[in-house]
Amino acid sequence: MSMSTEGVSGAPEIIDVREGHRFDISALGEYLAAQGLLEGTPQVKQFQGGQSNPTFLLEIDNDEEAKRQYVLRKQPPGDILPSAHRIDREYRVMAALADVPGVPVPAMQLYCEDADIIGTPFYVMDYVPGRVFGDPALPELAAGERSGVYHALIDTLAALHALDAYALGLADFGRPEGYVERQIKRWRGQYEASVEQVDPAMASLGQWLAEHVPAAGPPAIAHGDYRIGNLLLAPNTIDVVAVLDWELATLGDPLADLAYACMPYYLPHGVPDVRGLDGLDLEAQGIPTLKDQLVRYCQRRAIDHIDDWPVYVAFSMFRTAAILQGVHARALQGNASSADALQVGAQAGLIAERGWAVARAHD
Repeated sequence: MSMSTEGVSGAPEIIDVREGHRFDISALGEYLAAQGLLEGTPQVKQFQGGQSNPTFLLEIDNDEEAKRQYVLRKQPPGDILPSAHRIDREYRVMAALADVPGVPVPAMQLYCEDADIIGTPFYVMDYVPGRVFGDPALPELAAGERSGVYHALIDTLAALHALDAYALGLADFGRPEGYVERQIKRWRGQYEASVEQVDPAMASLGQWLAEHVPAAGPPAIAHGDYRIGNLLLAPNTIDVVAVLDWELATLGDPLADLAYACMPYYLPHGVPDVRGLDGLDLEAQGIPTLKDQLVRYCQRRAIDHIDDWPVYVAFSMFRTAAILQGVHARALQGNASSADALQVGAQAGLIAERGWAVARAHD
């Protein structure tokens, strides 16, 4: 999971490589040259934001060719939690989705599992120009544009969930049977590995979820971190030109993806570092209601209704709180991907409280 990388206008914020994420650029240049991708030593900048896999812009500009730009994503340095930061899975799913209608992704160039090159495994993909808006209230856009972004959010997700994983060579990309149950167990374990003292709301919510596992429907390719902040919009329109950050993708329950995408409706608006819509006048802001979004998804997927919706929402909040607690733990260790990781990780407790409130209301 990563947070936004946008500047004021939605353009990605690019900074000098942070001290804890520096690597041997000459070694990278030699490796890329040997792979026929770049000739010469690239200039390297880092995308600010993102709490998971550090992401870098590679540029090379010489007299023989125009400037070429790529994006490199790598595992973070230092100790990481088991099964986390699976950039090999990111690379595989995006490579499989190349040229799939309705689900745009950057073109993949190469994957390197050799940690000796720059310190950790990495992959390189095309740079796609565009805008990222991390705040679901979309304050940078006019009210008339916001509904289009929200409709694109649902339409792109529905298109992803309608894909045939087997036809795309992803039949073994996950174990969809028991997906939510395994996820609950996984994130309980990840959370407990990140804290010295378990938050009471997280403990109660984790136990409640274990007792309310929803009946599984037909599986789909699940993005795992699907939200407005991971949609790259065209520079001058609200068209989606790429879906980003596939680290948590797997074969699983599509309704978990949908609930996560809709989680801002349950989080408070106006709280620092919390991307919420609760308390905002949606109609005045041109943002569709939660009901509108769910109806649109059902129409796009040709399904009648959604069972166990509160369970999926509570699960999304539980998983998010666990992930943010991991971000906080990495920040304390000094190897988080973003400079604001300490503040972001501190929001885990608030999100856990909201999730526990959803669970109690359901009972």
